[in-house]
Amino acid sequence: MKITILADLYEDGSHDPAVDQVADALEQGKHKVSKLLVPDDLKALTAGLARRKPDLVFHMINDFGGESGLIATAAVVDAMKLPYTGGGPGELFIRGNKTLAKKILAYEKLKCPDFAVFSKDASLETGGSLRMPLIVKPLERDGSVGIGANALVRSTTEMMERVLAIHRDVGDSALVEEYIEGREFFVGVLGNRDPIAFPPIEMDFSGLPPGAPHVLDYKAKWEKGSAEFNGTRAILPELPEELKARLQKTALDACRALLVRDYARVDLRLSETHEIYVIEVNANCDLEKTSEFASAAGAAGIEYPALINRIAELALERRRPIPLSMPSARTKRRARKAVPAGERNG
Repeated sequence: MKITILADLYEDGSHDPAVDQVADALEQGKHKVSKLLVPDDLKALTAGLARRKPDLVFHMINDFGGESGLIATAAVVDAMKLPYTGGGPGELFIRGNKTLAKKILAYEKLKCPDFAVFSKDASLETGGSLRMPLIVKPLERDGSVGIGANALVRSTTEMMERVLAIHRDVGDSALVEEYIEGREFFVGVLGNRDPIAFPPIEMDFSGLPPGAPHVLDYKAKWEKGSAEFNGTRAILPELPEELKARLQKTALDACRALLVRDYARVDLRLSETHEIYVIEVNANCDLEKTSEFASAAGAAGIEYPALINRIAELALERRRPIPLSMPSARTKRRARKAVPAGERNG
C-alpha cells in the first residue's frame, strides 16, 4: 500500500520521533511510505494529501490548529474520503471532552473519580461529591500540561488557587477530581470487532522524594534529569491473574463505551480497597517504541513492526465497500419519483 504518515511539523522544524519509527515499521511491512509533516496550515494539509493520493493515512497529528488538532484533521481526512488510522472526529470528541467521557463511563457502570469542572466563564458543573484530597488539572489539555506537584490539593483554598492558575496560565477550564490513592496502571487495547487487552503496565513511583504525590506530572513525563522524571518508571508487574483480568476487562469496557477505534491506552487506578477507577482513555495514544503502549504489546508477544502494521490493517478492515446490490438513498428517491402514484398504491 501507499501509506502517508500525517504528523505535526513543529515551529523549530522538528517532529515527533515516533514518526520515523512508525515509518520504518511500515516499510518493514513492504509498504510504500511517505511523510506529510504539516504546520498549522490547512492548505498544506489538503494539498499534500491530494498530491500523494495514499491508500491509507496513518494519523499522528496532535497539535494542528491547537488542542483540537486531532479532531480537526480527522474531519479533514474524513471529508477527503481517505481511510485513516484511529478515531474519527466524533469518537475523538467524545474521548477528548473529559466530562462527557466520564458521564458515558458512569452510565456504563465503570467507576470514575467524582469530579467538578470550573469553567473559564465561572460556571460550575459537578459529577459526584468531592472529598479531599483532590487533583486539579486542565480540562482539555493532554500530556500532563498544567499538572505539577501542586496539582494535588488538600484544602478549598489550595483548590481555588490551582483553578485560577489554570484559567490564567493554561487558558483552559479546570477539572477537579477526587484523588484515588493507590496503584496506577496503563492497559493497551488493540482491535475493533474482537479487541485484545495487553498485559498491564504499572507506573512505579517509589523513586520520588518522600512526601511527593504519586502523580505522573509534566516534569515526570517530559523534563529529563528532574527528580520527577528520574523517580518514576514504567514496569511490567507480576499480578494475580484475577487482578490482571479485571484491569484488562475494565480497559476493554472503557474503549467500547467511548467508541475507540483501532488502538488506545487506558489509564487506571487501583484503590486501596481494590476498586478499579478509569482515569482517562487515550485514543490515538503515543506510539513511540519505548511508550507504555508499545512496551505492553511487546509483553503480549507483538513486536513493534507487527504492532504498527496491525494498526494499519485494522484501519483498512473498517472500510467496507457498499454492496453493489444496495441502492443509495439518492437512487431510492429517484425511483420513488419515477413510479406513478396509482401504480405505487396498486
